[in-house]
Amino acid sequence: MEMFLNTLLNLGLSLLFGAFGILILVVGYKVFDAIIPADFNKELEKGNMAVAVFLAGALIGIAIIVAQVVK
Repeated sequence: MEMFLNTLLNLGLSLLFGAFGILILVVGYKVFDAIIPADFNKELEKGNMAVAVFLAGALIGIAIIVAQVVK
């Protein structure tokens, strides 16, 4: 029974940290969108691959930072 409760606790903590990480990624995207004078959403809708690659790199960078903080 104790093993089941530990597994359930670990699952809950994983979900909590996952939600926290996603929240931080969204906040990071909003900060990038506010700081840089370009409308990322409009550029992505137009199919601008350079903006897509830039945002992908920025989100990966933020994800690495969040992973190290959670660790």
